[in-house]
Amino acid sequence: MVIASIDLKGGHVVQLKNGKDLVIQRDDAERLMQDFSVYGEVAIIDLDAALGNRDEKGNTANTALLKSLLRKGNVRVGGGIKTVKQARELISLGAEKVIIGSAAWKQNPSDGDILNVEFLQELTHAIGKQRIIISVDSINGNIAVKGWTQTAGIPLLDGAKAAEKYASELLFTCVEKEGCMQGTDMALVEQLRNAVSCRVVAAGGVNSLEQIVALEKLGCDVQLGMALYTEKVRLSDCFCECLNWEKTAGLIPVIAQSTAGEVLMLGYANKESLQKSFETKKLTFFSRTRNKLWTKGESSGHFLELEKMRADCDRDTILATVVPNGGVCHTGSWTCFTSEADEKSSLERLYGIIANRFANPTPGSYTATLNSTRVREKILEEAEELTEAEEKSDVIWEVADLIYFVSVLMQKEGVLWQDVYNELDRRHKEK
Repeated sequence: MVIASIDLKGGHVVQLKNGKDLVIQRDDAERLMQDFSVYGEVAIIDLDAALGNRDEKGNTANTALLKSLLRKGNVRVGGGIKTVKQARELISLGAEKVIIGSAAWKQNPSDGDILNVEFLQELTHAIGKQRIIISVDSINGNIAVKGWTQTAGIPLLDGAKAAEKYASELLFTCVEKEGCMQGTDMALVEQLRNAVSCRVVAAGGVNSLEQIVALEKLGCDVQLGMALYTEKVRLSDCFCECLNWEKTAGLIPVIAQSTAGEVLMLGYANKESLQKSFETKKLTFFSRTRNKLWTKGESSGHFLELEKMRADCDRDTILATVVPNGGVCHTGSWTCFTSEADEKSSLERLYGIIANRFANPTPGSYTATLNSTRVREKILEEAEELTEAEEKSDVIWEVADLIYFVSVLMQKEGVLWQDVYNELDRRHKEK
């Protein structure tokens, strides 16, 4: 599959030729992140950090922007990550994986030990091998370091074989091809794929849908930049063409789940229905009984608004994350796997109800009467009652009251439950 790349330099989104010559500059990182995240993982690369352009606090011109993007999708981040502290902080802020470049390699591998083993062992212990990607970028077949300005005197395949011990995947960039739109070095990629057993992501020069499909058939993913920004390739086409249509006889199972993770339904899609889902942002299937495209909700109005799609590891099943507008099942149930008519209670559902009460107040609505002062008073009152509760049923009752009033205060302050989850996740990962 394709991993879209957002390269940052000087606070801008850029695309460089051969890693140095500016070809494209734009300032819509947030929109790009939103668009790219529909189709898969996104790589964010801090080029200034890779080149050592940091201030006395260790920040670059891209730091604030980069941090703001980390929890907006399935993000991997790279560029100048040289310490375990830096890697751990990025993971705690929302990055799923970190890309380690120059710091993985010994600069003078004369003793035969080509890896910075002490650093990689410490990093693996701190964040786990599954969160580590090691760059095996090459110039003329040798590992490139220091923002691709030097080579480390390490042959690519030797470096890759050594590096996979400490990484869940390897990111290979053919630097000579980077940004040139002339195609990548397929022979070298194939050699690399055959040399290692971990996941391999190819980058640098990939310029066509045909080459992306060829790399997929080799068992490689693709990190794509220039071809996306110049609109030579569309992510929707990449997603569709990289699926295993032969195995599924032209129809891929699609599991629809809510943003809260609740499984809603199962349907089937062909290429045309997938493209319509991407274009309309409403989940569309191919109806086997009616032998035609079918957008869920076209009769009932209960559309499934598409947030993102992800293919599984075998490329023969899709997980679609959606926002449902009413009951999903034709029986009227909330999902096709229960007889419940309504969505299950959750913190997000409660928050949505509260938000609606403020946006569309109805006569007699208690929620609509709560101002900031009163809701804070109620939180103190309910917290005290909770600490005094002795019976289990009383504790449950008081916790429910407290959660309700806390949700009201959060809504007034513009704080989402996801913000709270993110903070809890950050605290967990920073330890």
